[in-house]
Amino acid sequence: MATLFDPLRFGRIQAANRIIMAPLTRNRAGDSRLPTPLMAEYYAQRATAGLIISEATQISPEGQGYYGTPGIYSPEQVAGWRRITDAVHAKGGKIVLQLWHVGRISHVSLQPNGQPPVSSTARRANAKTYTNKGFEDVSPPRALKIEELPRVVADYVHAARNAIQAGFDGVEVHGANGYLLEQFLRDSINDRTDRYGGSIENRSRFPLEVIKAVAAEVGADRTGLRLSPITPVNDANQDSNAQALFNYFVGELAPLKLAYLHVIEGATGGPRDVARFDFAALRAIFKQGNEGGAWMVNNGYTRRMAMDAIAAGTADLVAFGKPYIANPDLVERLKLDAPLNALDGDTLYGGGATGYTDYPPLASPLRAAAR
Repeated sequence: MATLFDPLRFGRIQAANRIIMAPLTRNRAGDSRLPTPLMAEYYAQRATAGLIISEATQISPEGQGYYGTPGIYSPEQVAGWRRITDAVHAKGGKIVLQLWHVGRISHVSLQPNGQPPVSSTARRANAKTYTNKGFEDVSPPRALKIEELPRVVADYVHAARNAIQAGFDGVEVHGANGYLLEQFLRDSINDRTDRYGGSIENRSRFPLEVIKAVAAEVGADRTGLRLSPITPVNDANQDSNAQALFNYFVGELAPLKLAYLHVIEGATGGPRDVARFDFAALRAIFKQGNEGGAWMVNNGYTRRMAMDAIAAGTADLVAFGKPYIANPDLVERLKLDAPLNALDGDTLYGGGATGYTDYPPLASPLRAAAR
């Protein structure tokens, strides 16, 4: 029987344990959009995770939606990320880069030349984003023209290639949380009348083009994908038939033999029962065509829930988000069932080392007592 602390190989990634650091936007890149030495320290502190998934990283200037987030489209960004991957690897860790295009969840102040954000639709989301002035309403988008879509696919491919050049062990395509790919998938957002809108097959077309192109560029065995079938975040209202949509979509993915599928169960960072959905059925579809691919679960998992899921075989990997912010040594704390540091909610976004790299590791007396 597998345990949370056993190693696992999936695709080209060899993880020392089943505990994954989920992608966590921390907005420490400032105006430059460049990864920093402080970020290298932050990720290296957490290198005992079986796998680190980087903070969401925009594939192009157009893909940015929040102030202070880093990119992966310029040589300077590649060099900055190389310092981070080197630091993680020096500690024995593994790290993949999350490829991000926010679509309509952006603000004109963050867009090249103050242009409108782009999306599957021209309808504005009822959502806020983080600018250099703080939290503001997102701007109205414009719908991408059909002839522009190959350019966006090419941006994903270029970013994936850059990630491998920067030393990452793989990439994760961000297809969750109401961002661009999900803006095409859900009929609650996608109101197109061309071959990228309407039917489930049409709405799946562009996300599938992206994932297939990325996998072809860097290898499916070091490509993952994040999905959130029923989360309502970023004004992503429920699809009219989420089960049918994601069953079809994952069925189309299975033959690619991706390294893993990362699934948010319920509302991101919120209730797990926000809508009915059969995640076990979705897992069976993924595994049927890709037995060696890892099924990664996420959303509010406690130590006991994670251990039970791995032991029962309902998950291969468990991603932890907020606990990793305040606990760089989360693997050890979970192994010892030791107490966790409290999270400082005031230092989540922007700033410097405070609330970022200054969370203390487990004290020696506590470590000894737990053993």
